[in-house]
Amino acid sequence: MDRRRFLMAGFTATPLAVALSSLGACGKGERWPEGMQPIKWDRDTCVVCNMVISDRRFAGQLRGGPKNAAFKFDDPGCVALWLNDKARDYPWLDEPATQLWIAEVTTSGNDVAWLDGRKAHYVSKTSPMGFNFGAVAHPQAGSIDFATMREHVVAKFKKGRA
Repeated sequence: MDRRRFLMAGFTATPLAVALSSLGACGKGERWPEGMQPIKWDRDTCVVCNMVISDRRFAGQLRGGPKNAAFKFDDPGCVALWLNDKARDYPWLDEPATQLWIAEVTTSGNDVAWLDGRKAHYVSKTSPMGFNFGAVAHPQAGSIDFATMREHVVAKFKKGRA
């Protein structure tokens, strides 16, 4: 009789356990900016380097165009390279409606602070792909703007190919 009660209690508790585990463990509790497609951490891959997007401090996403396409990145440097390489393929990249989000490098834990990637400032930080830029919301000593960061990354990449 005790075994039967034990098993019944387990079956009764299972739906509650499933409901509770789905609230935070899978990232469903995260806050995403309006229009941003959620990133599935440790599953989605960067469109440039094909690395799994794991480090929340450097992730990025670009979304826009006639089909509102979303492109995900694991490093701000990958964003810079992709924009440089795809400008002819996607003429809408520089349109105001095209959104670019970059995670703030000071993010800790699962609660990511998303910045407008074009308005963010970039500081020297070791990043997943070694481009070594992290985004911050406000200017800091030695920080640079998005256009300058992009120029540095493209120049570094071209130098590495030579």
